[in-house]
Amino acid sequence: MSSQESALAGLAGKFGLGEGLVVQELGFDVDCDQSVSDAIASVSELVDETYDDVVDAVLLWWREDDGDLVDALVDALGPLADNGVIWLMTPKPGRDGHVEPEDIADAAPTSGLQATSNINAAPEWQGTRLVAPKSRRG
Repeated sequence: MSSQESALAGLAGKFGLGEGLVVQELGFDVDCDQSVSDAIASVSELVDETYDDVVDAVLLWWREDDGDLVDALVDALGPLADNGVIWLMTPKPGRDGHVEPEDIADAAPTSGLQATSNINAAPEWQGTRLVAPKSRRG
């Protein structure tokens, strides 16, 4: 394994994703960190917003001025498998588009989710892991 492959696998490991999973990427733009997408694609099938089947996880890039976070999370839940995870990627504090933690804390339960952990995903981006509460998973 090359050092680049090792770095990609290490980054993908932060997300807890693995072989055979389908991850839908939403909100990707020029300001996003390509290494995060590459890392996930190195271990899982990374698909875009046109994918119309069930997915195991959603990678949602979100900035403060992107609109209504609750609406975006509800939309992201649509194709998500019952035990699926949404990784909400937001700019770190002090960066353009930073989303306040309180905004995520307010939006998650409104959209039927709860935040479980945060990761330092990239130099400019952090990730918040969102899941449906166990009581809703059945």
